[in-house]
Amino acid sequence: MAKRVLIAGIVGGIVMFFWGFAWHELLGLGLVGIKDMPSEQAIVATMKANVPERGMYMVPGMNIPANATSEQKKAAEEAAMKKAAAGPTALLIYSPSGNAMTPRMLMTEAGTDIVQALLVAFLLAQTGLRRFGSRLGFAFVIGLVATITTNISYWNWFGFPTDYTIGNMSYLILGYFLIGLVVASIVKGSAGSPRPQAASAAA
Repeated sequence: MAKRVLIAGIVGGIVMFFWGFAWHELLGLGLVGIKDMPSEQAIVATMKANVPERGMYMVPGMNIPANATSEQKKAAEEAAMKKAAAGPTALLIYSPSGNAMTPRMLMTEAGTDIVQALLVAFLLAQTGLRRFGSRLGFAFVIGLVATITTNISYWNWFGFPTDYTIGNMSYLILGYFLIGLVVASIVKGSAGSPRPQAASAAA
């Protein structure tokens, strides 16, 4: 069984990786919901002059001083909430030195896909599901859980665009469906043999 889980994880991960390539490059759906920044050159010049460190930034910021008391933290949070209600708001992933695609990124993505598929295969191997449809459904539900866990929260709390969220969820749901097809074909449930019925008592 361990060998089947390993094979299913590797094959399923490779399928997921190439599905990601198809989604982004062939179908061109990877940037749905992401827009170009108006007056980009002016904004980039301002960021270079004022944001020297790589990181994740939120506007408006909390502006909580170091070693702040609980009262200071509460006051800073209330001020930030008022600014956020008035707008504008932003969430920025910033790298002053650039962030071009590298072979290391591709390897990390492929490795992550394989780990996901391995976990699906491992969990499926613990079940007693014998029908292919049931095994596929089990893997698909795992994908739904993984998809909902982050995407809805990011849409709800951080204002991720609806079309981006729907697109990313669609990508993951379809990807886990493909993983499920592979894993359900290779990994069978670990249900033990049925217990023999008790012999009838001798008359």
